[in-house]
Amino acid sequence: MAKHLDLEEQEQLDELKHFWKQYGNLITWSLIAVLSAFAVWNGYQYWQRNQAAQAAVMYDEVERALKSGDLARVDRSFADMKDRFSRTTYAQQAGLLAARAHYDKGNVDASRAALTWVAEKSSDEGYQAIAKLRLAGLLLDKKSYDEALQQLSGNFPKDFAALAADRRGDILVAQGKKTEARAEYEKAYSGLEDRVEYRRLVEVKLNALGVDPTANQAKLAEAASTSGVNK
Repeated sequence: MAKHLDLEEQEQLDELKHFWKQYGNLITWSLIAVLSAFAVWNGYQYWQRNQAAQAAVMYDEVERALKSGDLARVDRSFADMKDRFSRTTYAQQAGLLAARAHYDKGNVDASRAALTWVAEKSSDEGYQAIAKLRLAGLLLDKKSYDEALQQLSGNFPKDFAALAADRRGDILVAQGKKTEARAEYEKAYSGLEDRVEYRRLVEVKLNALGVDPTANQAKLAEAASTSGVNK
């Protein structure tokens, strides 16, 4: 009986040796690949956390420099963040802060440069949209209408689509294109919720162009109600 078990175990051992000889390297390399990927993932997570932590410290430095009115320090900190932590949201937030600070001081070119960096480099659609909207405003002030409209071309995130339409309306009004401007303002008005105070401003702009959006909405509601009754 013992010999029978020994023979059976020997056969299993031989089969295992044969299997390992045929597939051992493949299994080993596959295991190494999996463990390496896991190590890389952990390393990347650590790198991201480390980057975010360092970027947060520098962002605080930007805020302190802004409070003290030291724009030179703001620029140094922001430049450092662009070089070292450009992929973090802190760098993009710092860009928006720097742009506003320079604009408030009348340095439009520096403000535009900071906004352009955020618009082109940000991986966050929200920050990118804010930068483009503000850039369009700067270009509108400079009467660079085509450039301003270019900033507002393409798709915007849902939360910013109405604001982009409103800004396009402003630019078109400045160009004397009232019909096109009205269409953009109407998009903005319909895209903003009734409780949003900014909607009142868009309504005023439409009123100035001879449009009463509240009357139009009442007509649409009446038409929808009549259609429902007829059915």
